[in-house]
Amino acid sequence: MSRTMHIPSGIFDSSRYGFAQVATVPTPFGDIVYVSGQVAWDADQNVVGAGDVGLQLGKSLENLGVALASVGANLDQVGALRLYIRQSHMHEGKAIGEVLRAAFGDNPPCTTWIGVPSLARDEFLIEVEPSAVFLARSG
Repeated sequence: MSRTMHIPSGIFDSSRYGFAQVATVPTPFGDIVYVSGQVAWDADQNVVGAGDVGLQLGKSLENLGVALASVGANLDQVGALRLYIRQSHMHEGKAIGEVLRAAFGDNPPCTTWIGVPSLARDEFLIEVEPSAVFLARSG
C-alpha cells in the first residue's frame, strides 16, 4: 500500500518544501488521512492575524478544514489536536479556548497544548496538528 499526496486548493502548496499538506494511506477498510500542521498562512503565504493568537488559531483551523475537505473529511472527524503555542503566548488560554469552542461547540476533540520556543516563522504564534482521520470505504 502506498501513500498518496494531495494538494488542496485554498491553502499553500507545500510540495516545493518537500512535504505534503495532506496524504492518504489506503487500508483494506478505508483510507487513513494525515494532515500536516496548519498555521495562519493564506494560500499566498501571507500571515493572517499577526500578533493575535486567537486570529491565528482561527485561520489555522480554517486551513485544517480545507485540507480535510480536499479528501472528503471534516473537522468533526478529528479525534485529537496538538496545539503548538509559542511560549510567549501560553498565557492566552482564554482566546484559544474561545476559538476552539467556536469551531467545535459542545463536541470538541481531545487537545494537547504544547509550549514551544518558536515555530517555522517568527510571525507564527500557534500551529495545529490533527490526529489521523479514518475514512471508511463505502459498500
